[in-house]
Amino acid sequence: MAWMEEIRWDRDGLVPVIAQEAKSGDVLMFAWMNRDALARTAALGEAVYWSRSRGRLWHKGEESGHLQKVLEIRLDCDNDVLLLKVEQLGHEPGIACHTGRHSCFFQRLEAGAWQAIEPVLKAPEHIYK
Repeated sequence: MAWMEEIRWDRDGLVPVIAQEAKSGDVLMFAWMNRDALARTAALGEAVYWSRSRGRLWHKGEESGHLQKVLEIRLDCDNDVLLLKVEQLGHEPGIACHTGRHSCFFQRLEAGAWQAIEPVLKAPEHIYK
C-alpha cells in the first residue's frame, strides 16, 4: 500500500489519530494506529487502533459494542496525524468513551479545576463485562 508510505510514522511505528463524529463535528477520542491497524481500518470500514496499554490491535467496540464506522480517513498537512470521520454506532449509539460518555473530551478547565461537562450516558459497569 503505497499511500501508507506517505505517512510520517513515529519511531515506534505509530501515528496519532483523532476520531471525529462526522454528523456533529464533535471530537470523540484520540488514539494511535500502526500500519496493521490502519490497513484493517481501511479494509473493514471500522476503526481499529493500536492499544499501547494492551500491546495489541484494538477493534473499537470489541468489548463495549460501541463501533466506529469510518466514513473518511484524512491525513494532516505534515503527514503525521490522521483524522477519522466516523459514525458512532452500537447498542447505545453516541457513546465513544469508556466512561460511558459521548466523547473522551468531557472535562473542561474551569476556575483552575477540571469539571465534567458531559453526562454519563451509560455506566461503565453496565457496558463492560
